[in-house]
Amino acid sequence: MQGTQSKSKGGLMNTEKLQAIAATYFRAAFAAILAMYLAGETNPKSLLMAAVAAVAGPVLKALDPKATEFGKGSE
Repeated sequence: MQGTQSKSKGGLMNTEKLQAIAATYFRAAFAAILAMYLAGETNPKSLLMAAVAAVAGPVLKALDPKATEFGKGSE
């Protein structure tokens, strides 16, 4: 295994792809937290729940075999 790649179930996944996936999750969570905060919600538990709910979209995309970027159908 090389330093810039990590072993995954279907083969090797490079670090750049993992960083892109992580950035997608972070953007979704951050946007949800920011929207809730700007709407006046300051309860940390509510903000955390919004972040978890926001990550559902990218997770569903990752599980979709037709999603070629990060999904099961990606290379």
